[in-house]
Amino acid sequence: MTEREFLLPDLGEGLSEAEIVRWRVAVGDIVTVDQSVVEVETAKAVVDVPCPYAGRVVALHGAEGEVRPVGQPLITVAEPADVDAPPAGHAVYREEERAGSGNVLIGYGTGHGGSGCRRRSRLAAVTHAPGSSRTPVPHVPTAASPGRAVPPPNSGLPTPAVAGQDPGAPAAAPSLVISPIVRRLARERGVDLATLRGSGPGGVVRRADVEAAGTATGAVGVPNPVGATGSARLSAVPDLPAASAHHPARLDAATAGTEDLVIPLTGVRRVIADKLSRSRREIPEVTIWVDADATGLLATRAAINVARPDQPVSILALLARICLSGLRRYPRLNARVDTEAQRIVQAAGVHLGIAAQTDRGLVVPVLRDAHRLTTAELAAELAATTAAARSGDLPPARLTGGTFTLNNYGVFGVDGSTPIINHPEAALLGVGRIVDKPWVVDGRLAVRKVTQLSLTFDHRVCDGGVAGGFLRHVADCVEQPALLIAAA
Repeated sequence: MTEREFLLPDLGEGLSEAEIVRWRVAVGDIVTVDQSVVEVETAKAVVDVPCPYAGRVVALHGAEGEVRPVGQPLITVAEPADVDAPPAGHAVYREEERAGSGNVLIGYGTGHGGSGCRRRSRLAAVTHAPGSSRTPVPHVPTAASPGRAVPPPNSGLPTPAVAGQDPGAPAAAPSLVISPIVRRLARERGVDLATLRGSGPGGVVRRADVEAAGTATGAVGVPNPVGATGSARLSAVPDLPAASAHHPARLDAATAGTEDLVIPLTGVRRVIADKLSRSRREIPEVTIWVDADATGLLATRAAINVARPDQPVSILALLARICLSGLRRYPRLNARVDTEAQRIVQAAGVHLGIAAQTDRGLVVPVLRDAHRLTTAELAAELAATTAAARSGDLPPARLTGGTFTLNNYGVFGVDGSTPIINHPEAALLGVGRIVDKPWVVDGRLAVRKVTQLSLTFDHRVCDGGVAGGFLRHVADCVEQPALLIAAA
């Protein structure tokens, strides 16, 4: 038998390893050229890896959750010439047609990527480790399972029986769990996955299904950040992991207080730790802050959205516009220090990083050449980029190369912070929640919408005069947005 090993490819950006999140194929499956075979998590993002070979899967190298180095075997495929004819009643594999829509399954039309393959039950692939000798339970396709070949009538495939069910009654579809995060969350919250009906495509059990079941059964959940008013929330607050340093997972009464919770420092979490530690070691950072009356900024946003309801802008987009104005006036902050050459490199354009909290940790997607975008374009790019970052759809290249970062920690209901600079940048602007506070206006006390702004900067790049001038300009624009027009 002629077999070919597909090695974990170089994923770019200096990445040397990746963690297997989910296998999209199982041993015995037929794969086509460029079909996605595995979902992996790198230090930058979650990506699908396509296989360059066609044939039958002979071996999967590594289990879900395992870290594989670049250049090591990932999957072994027997070439098409050595693939035995599939059993009767199954879709017949045919050589990939390079023209048209791509891969073809005889009798079932064309498909794209992972949808065009004959495979054993995904449920079995998830439940049993690769190479397990246990007999898989065949998957029962439904109309809600797009892209999966439906066995022809009388194909001989048994229908999985459910314990306690009348054999003559229609079999209930088993709970389909794909994500290891969902399985872990279910264990932590004491939720029986077999009792859940998934809300995802094809009945897949999603994280929200587990959280809803945990709430219904009285399981301990994680509270959303509080304290910020609706108008003050600059972007949506994502769900936080079920277990963290501040919100440990629920423990059974018998084990509470007897065992430590061990969380491996891998993947994105490890890269975050390494990068922040390096920043603290190398950068002599200073943080300055100022309170600002954001009443005018909120009013400006409301007026823009009334005038252009088809192009709404967020407070975060206006703050990004203000940052760009400040960096045009104080370009020394849009820089980095080259320690080897002992020089300061001032960037020609502004590549604005936006700190975003995701299920995989803190990431900073970058808006390239943000200085060239209009306010409406900034708003659209911010919305699309942060959504893609939280869903893990951004390529690694979109998570590097920033020159200045905007961090909206106000969504967590806090007023201020002394954030760590996103190495190797030279500065970071932080924005706290916007809340009602007493404020003196024209000599009289009034209730205004107030926020705290903080600037953390690299003291090697500039002194307090430049940093203070930038932060004061930002605060003035927050209080009087008309200054943006004057500064343009």
